[in-house]
This record gives sequence, C-alpha cells and structure tokens, in this order.
Amino acid sequence: MTSTQQKIIKNKLGLLNLAEELGNVSRACKVMGYSRDTLYRYKQAVD
Repeated sequence: MTSTQQKIIKNKLGLLNLAEELGNVSRACKVMGYSRDTLYRYKQAVD
C-alpha cells in the first residue's frame, strides 16, 4: 500500500471516528469538510 493510499484511509477513518466520538454526524462532517453523504458512503464501505 502506498503512502498516498494510507493518507486517504487515515482521513476517512478520522472522519468516522470523529463522528462516533462527537455523537453528531453533521458536526463531524462540518469540522472535517465532508458531506454527510460521503460519511455514510465511507461507513457503508467499512461495514
């Protein structure tokens, strides 16, 4: 796995972890600069 791929994965997991930590999807997305749709697509890929 390349370092670029690792950075992308780290960002995606960071978003998911922040949403879980805050307990607020909208707020996590706003902080990280992602849409809610994107978060739910990442979550679906992990599950």
